Amino acid sequence: MRQILQRCEGALIGQRGHLFPWVPVALGCGIGLYFLMGSEPLTWGLSLAALFGGGLLALSRRLGVGHAPLAVAIGLLACGVALAGARAHLIAAPQLWFRYYGPIEGRVVKIDRSASDALRLTLDRVVLSRMAPDDTPARVRVSLHSRTSFLEPGPGMRVMMTGHLGPPGGAAEPGGFDFRRHAWFLRLGAVGYTRTPALLLEPAQGGQWISRMRMGLSARVQAALPGETGAFAAAIMTGDRSGMSQQSIQALRYSNLAHLLAISGLHMGLLAGFVFGAARIAFLLPPGARHHWPGKKIAAGIALLASAGYLALSGGNVATERAFVMVAVMLIAVILDRRALSLRAVALAAIIVLLLRPEALLGPGFQMSFAATVALVTVFGLLRNFGIEREAPGWARPVLTLVVSSLTASFATAPIAMAHFNLLSHYGLVANLVAVPVMGILVVPMAVVAALLMPFGLDAPAMWLMKLGLDWILLVATTVSGWEGSLGHVMAPGPVVLPLLAMGGLFLCLWQGRLRWAGLAPMALAVVLWPLSQRPDLLIADTGTLVGAMTAEGRALSRAKGAGFLGGVWLENDGASTDQAEAAALWPGGSADRTARIQLAGLRVTHLQGKRAAEAFKGCPIPEIVVSSVDLPEMPGCDVYDPKRLRDTGAVAVWLGEDGARFVTASGARLWHEPRRGRQ
Repeated sequence: MRQILQRCEGALIGQRGHLFPWVPVALGCGIGLYFLMGSEPLTWGLSLAALFGGGLLALSRRLGVGHAPLAVAIGLLACGVALAGARAHLIAAPQLWFRYYGPIEGRVVKIDRSASDALRLTLDRVVLSRMAPDDTPARVRVSLHSRTSFLEPGPGMRVMMTGHLGPPGGAAEPGGFDFRRHAWFLRLGAVGYTRTPALLLEPAQGGQWISRMRMGLSARVQAALPGETGAFAAAIMTGDRSGMSQQSIQALRYSNLAHLLAISGLHMGLLAGFVFGAARIAFLLPPGARHHWPGKKIAAGIALLASAGYLALSGGNVATERAFVMVAVMLIAVILDRRALSLRAVALAAIIVLLLRPEALLGPGFQMSFAATVALVTVFGLLRNFGIEREAPGWARPVLTLVVSSLTASFATAPIAMAHFNLLSHYGLVANLVAVPVMGILVVPMAVVAALLMPFGLDAPAMWLMKLGLDWILLVATTVSGWEGSLGHVMAPGPVVLPLLAMGGLFLCLWQGRLRWAGLAPMALAVVLWPLSQRPDLLIADTGTLVGAMTAEGRALSRAKGAGFLGGVWLENDGASTDQAEAAALWPGGSADRTARIQLAGLRVTHLQGKRAAEAFKGCPIPEIVVSSVDLPEMPGCDVYDPKRLRDTGAVAVWLGEDGARFVTASGARLWHEPRRGRQ
């Protein structure tokens, strides 16, 4: 045992100077541990974790080089737990806990589109009828389903409508994406819709001037470039996707080009690189300027200002903030005469993002961005060390860079995308190879030139060139997504698969020396475990409106229409390519009188849909599970899951085995699962 400890200590000593990139890994493990907890830790427990972590970090300065890294790692893990918990409490706001119908009043802070392609408004300064201000949600999101409109919504406007609101929905199944948790950190306390027109109460006043400028630029771009091209251009330049159709978004997603739509690391990096390069050349042109001015540092400062302006103009969403932090760290490194692209710079960016928004760790955007960046820095570092890039002919270096970067980023992000979205674009690499260069060479540079010339009315040529590039990208997305067999469906992995892949990949990239190849072992184990993941035999929606049972032919759904979003998520997680109607056809006997029954390995399940079916149900002559979309009275012999019970349990998953049925619920005693515990 002593020899093993000595070897571990020696291995850590050998990593001196290379341990800083592990800081965000340890901090992220603590954040992840907080979100994995089944119940909310008490505030004194979070305080104790912060004190314990801080104490270990202070103590590590007095420990030897062999023990200090372990103390730092444990201290950072404890601090990560405390950080995530503190953020969850500080961001707390009231959440609606009942179904509301009535007047809705608020100020528009965001405009986008829902999955059904309806215009959607996010409102703050909310006023709801007969609700005290302290109980009113800080923000609500309302989809506009009215066919008539008396105004064009804009940021800062105070509007009013009559609509339906309800609490944010929970996870579609245990272990799945929890929208209620996501909404908690957005301070979004209610979601709903209206079928009446939105009315203007007050025009935009005072604040929100950046948002109004952003939407004004979006309107200007879409007027200059009508149709999907203009909507795409507006999304890239301002982050406003409200003009994009679901068909175009779906084509980009299915061809693995959706990252070109979101303002993330690629756009921010391309913009900063173009501005930096242009400014650098400008400072080299005057005779003698290179000898009297630090042109490289000045160019980095100008690129930093341009990136900050892009962040403000794009709406400042989480993905853009994360991209700005990464670019800012690298540009500041240039100003300080440090290497811009290094694992230390990436680690510093990750630390800043996690300190500001620890909940970002759970999002696919954070995971994919840093996975791609770490992989790219590692791979190009290896190419540089082996001299491969220097030995390549000059004309081949750009091609080599493009191919290697596309391959590396695709392989690094593919498992994460598959785990979160259950989709695999078989020709995504081909689409990226022919579309991404056009984005970098033509679209982003022309977008910058157009924005600079727009105040003078000279932006038409740049807009025309940008249109050529965007039309090409949309053509590639439509063509590739339409190829036969272009899209594959992937089953959701078990809970340990993605962490194994992440830790194995991080060890492979961050550890120095031959031992780094040991990171392949957990990655190989994850690859083996993924197809062995078991899906639930029975799924119950948190509203009681849908039941999904696993049969020999696949997932059978208890109804062909209604609750389609939940049914779609279940089928996607199963890795199935069927739709709700096809899955409903697998339910034995169909649904008679809105009552659906099925027998699963000795477990009898009945689904009652609506009041008439509930009133006609006479009880359970033998023990069975009864799921109802309306509340039921006590029924001996029935294990009832009605809305009253499901409000506490959330969605329910059941696994059947030799030892009987194992029930798992989605809700726990967490802040976001107890709406009444918002800040009052």
